[in-house]
Amino acid sequence: MSLSNSSRGPALSLVKEGMAAQPPHELDWSIYMARAQGGERQAYRRLLEEITPYLRSLAARCMQNRGDVEDAVQDSLLTVHAVRHTYDPTRPFGPWLVAIANRRIVDVLRRRGRVESRETPLDAEHETFAVHEANYHEAASEGRALRDAVESLPPGQREAIRLLKLNEMSLKEAAAVSGMSVAALKVATHRALKNLRKMLGREREKT
Repeated sequence: MSLSNSSRGPALSLVKEGMAAQPPHELDWSIYMARAQGGERQAYRRLLEEITPYLRSLAARCMQNRGDVEDAVQDSLLTVHAVRHTYDPTRPFGPWLVAIANRRIVDVLRRRGRVESRETPLDAEHETFAVHEANYHEAASEGRALRDAVESLPPGQREAIRLLKLNEMSLKEAAAVSGMSVAALKVATHRALKNLRKMLGREREKT
């Protein structure tokens, strides 16, 4: 999958589904997700722990900035959490996960483009897959840190993240559901993401 150059944002080169649709543990992940949909917390926790390094490898192919990579990983995990009920266990897990990762990577790249206020061509990095055994504890820690960080946000910021990032609503839809104005949602989301990055950054410094 790729997006052509646009005058509204940076030139993007994303993960092609044909190249990354079959992660090393796809069958296991499909089983974990099916069990998670049935309410098995341990299976869901194991799934998040295992897909984290894989999501990081996908983001690293499209980004050079480590902070952007981590933002894409965190946003992808939030989206997986929000839309896990939509996964069909009879279909391959890889393409479903890659599609989510691509959308979140695009979001991060567009945010980066707006910040830099210029178009920056982005070349795909070499494909790498992190060894699960070497990253197991790191992934588990990050998964817990992310959940705790979201829960610790002020109510307004937590609601903005839930509606806009987890439920993937538009600003208009989120405003109608929450009763907040579009402007207030934008501010709350900006502050929430800033706070999440700070909290998760402090967690990484401790390790």
